[in-house]
Amino acid sequence: MTPHISRPAIALPGHQVSTDDICDDIRAHHPRHPRLESMVRVARATGVRSRRFTRPLHSPTVSGTAAIEERNNVAFADSARLAEQAAREALAGAGLEPSAIDCVVTSHTTSWVVPGLDIHLIGALGLRPDVRRVPMSSLGCVGGAQALVRAADHVRAHPGSRVLVVVAETISTLYNHRNATFESMIYKALFGDGAGACLVTDVPLGPGLRVDDTWEYLLPDSHDCYWGRLDGDGLHFDSTRAATEATADVMPALCGWLDPRGTADGPAWAIVHPGGPRVLDDCARGLGLGKEVLRHSWNSLRENGNLGGVAVLDVLARTHDDPPGDGASGVLLAFGPGFTAAACRGTWCA
Repeated sequence: MTPHISRPAIALPGHQVSTDDICDDIRAHHPRHPRLESMVRVARATGVRSRRFTRPLHSPTVSGTAAIEERNNVAFADSARLAEQAAREALAGAGLEPSAIDCVVTSHTTSWVVPGLDIHLIGALGLRPDVRRVPMSSLGCVGGAQALVRAADHVRAHPGSRVLVVVAETISTLYNHRNATFESMIYKALFGDGAGACLVTDVPLGPGLRVDDTWEYLLPDSHDCYWGRLDGDGLHFDSTRAATEATADVMPALCGWLDPRGTADGPAWAIVHPGGPRVLDDCARGLGLGKEVLRHSWNSLRENGNLGGVAVLDVLARTHDDPPGDGASGVLLAFGPGFTAAACRGTWCA
């Protein structure tokens, strides 16, 4: 059975925050930081013009000094609300009732809660009590692509099943002025909040991506690239200089999977997680792509920032609005802490 991915529904929160707003906020909170001007300059170089937060920039859980408990509770409540919205829109777009869903795959990283997002959605959406669950909670930016890989696996193993994929992140919970590292200032300008949902089935529910193969990869000895850290001030996201090379380091393995004989041209289309300008530039170089092929990724980054695991679903939704030709082959790809990668090689079906 060949999995097909429906058009994703994307839910974004209401508080739009510009990069100018964030740079002004950094200046106000760190006026004497020795690298202030460098931080502001690099923040502007992320290519992000705006992003959406679930709470205003000046709120206690974003730019304020809320305790870790409040940050955590708000982050999950806001993520769950956006996840419900995206899931309902995805079901409506596919013409399916909640009772038709056989499996739910979730990815959510930006708060700790038990039971998790999968359990919450079963009750909130009215899914069947016997629905299969694949909850994932520590994948970060690779979560969207990894969820699609798991959903495709389920469809192949259970012919006729309908899988609901839901990814939600409130990454503004990482926005914490008590963390004054250079990297943390850049991430303030890079990330946004949101949720995305879609259906994966063995019968197409409309035009879109047919998954022909999937791929998962862990770059050896890469634990020091990106990681999450929890302390008394909240959740933090850290990285080292090794992170800047990680995407390029994955490219040989990715290209070997895409074209084991090394004879074909690059993919006709590519849906790439917009982790930042360096990620997109290295993917374009490694896959032999012109910048136009990654236009949907660049547009997503500029307008919404890096949405974490949701971002690749946002790029896929944008691809539906301006799709490749029927039968064109390409790849959906994302990266995450570890340093990990997940991908779906597929064919666009009109």
